[in-house]
Amino acid sequence: MSGLNLNSPEPAFPTGRNPEGNRGLQAVIKLDGFRRLWIGQIFSQLADKFYIVLMVYLIAQYWVISSPQSNDVLAEVAAVMRMDFQTRAQMITLLATGVYVANTVPAMVLGTLAGVWADRWPKRRVMVASNALRAVLVVFAPFCLAPGPNFLGLSWGYWALLGMTFLESVLTQFFAPAEQSAIPLLVPKEHLLAANSLYQATSMGATIVGFALGDPILRILHQILLGVGISGGEFVLLPFCYGIAAISISTIKLKERIDPVRHEKLWDEVGEGLQILRQKTTVRNAMLHLVLLYSLLAALYVLAISLASFIPGLGPTRFGTLLALSGIGMAIGAVVVAQIGHSFNRRNLSATGLGTITFSLLLLGHVKGSLSGSLLFCGILGFGAALVAIPAQTTLQEDTPENKRGKVFGLQNNLINISLSLPLVLAGAMVSRYGLIPVLWLLAMLALVASFLELPWWKRR
Repeated sequence: MSGLNLNSPEPAFPTGRNPEGNRGLQAVIKLDGFRRLWIGQIFSQLADKFYIVLMVYLIAQYWVISSPQSNDVLAEVAAVMRMDFQTRAQMITLLATGVYVANTVPAMVLGTLAGVWADRWPKRRVMVASNALRAVLVVFAPFCLAPGPNFLGLSWGYWALLGMTFLESVLTQFFAPAEQSAIPLLVPKEHLLAANSLYQATSMGATIVGFALGDPILRILHQILLGVGISGGEFVLLPFCYGIAAISISTIKLKERIDPVRHEKLWDEVGEGLQILRQKTTVRNAMLHLVLLYSLLAALYVLAISLASFIPGLGPTRFGTLLALSGIGMAIGAVVVAQIGHSFNRRNLSATGLGTITFSLLLLGHVKGSLSGSLLFCGILGFGAALVAIPAQTTLQEDTPENKRGKVFGLQNNLINISLSLPLVLAGAMVSRYGLIPVLWLLAMLALVASFLELPWWKRR
């Protein structure tokens, strides 16, 4: 089997492409091509988060300006969904759900197909085109606020924004596999762990910054440009971020092997990605680790609401505080893995991460109602998640053949988005029926079993 032997740690000694043997974040940031790709990732991910915030901002400012009871259609929809519909915030939540659905459907359906095209086309062009087209697309957002006819009780502009969100998500599905496939082309194998650690930390940082500061930034831009006589300043942010991402990535010199035009059916090429999972145990195990991890994190999104409801002074509406701490824990874990992760066996890292998640889930139930305890163990859980995610992602990049990476990473996007969606429904239903503590124990048991499955590899080290 080709690829790195994961039964031993990566070499810490100098190699042909790394003559000085330097490791960690400093070494990987010095790689010019990767640094430009990383800058593109920062602005692209920030734009993705700002996009969701902008949609909610527009809903609140332009379509939820009266009492909920004034819209009979929405009241009927809320009744069907068994939602309480008494406040303005609940009306915003209902309309925002449409945005979330429009953003999620392409991620669940198109990821694998987009990965096939990412293998067929030059990856740099795919990434530049994806960001440039999204920059152009969001320019049309202000036009959705123009007066017009209503459909199903809502302005045509709301439905137009849902269509725009769907197209924006479609373009994102092409960017993601091309980006992941480009990293091994820009980074020597001995630096891949650090590169993925930096990407993981950046992703967590973009999530926290994007969701926490998105609304204040939009309002500040609105006020600044309004002060010079220009309205609509909130619409400047997204084209700027996507544009910077496209420009940064366009300057990368990417050496890649493009297969000649193929006449295979699209579904046959999708099957090639599945074939890789069947043939390569390391790739399959890494994919399973990522699916399990994101399923656990998705369940935590729901459980955080219940955890926060038991904490005096926090309450269910401020559950984001707990999630933010788990994000900070993941970012810290990513930095630690980047600096010293190459000194450890990756399977040991994964087993340790899964054990840490188990420990955190059990103690989250034990400290229920304690703010400091809940914050601490959410942070530790995030740290453990980084120990699982980064080695798994690095293994996927190393052990997947270059001309199949787009297909595998497209399939990865499909599986991860499904693993993020289904637990949201299942965890909520199980908490309602069995309570918070039994669900935490069940999730901890799943993580513990996965950790034990790594023990034979420990013994063979």
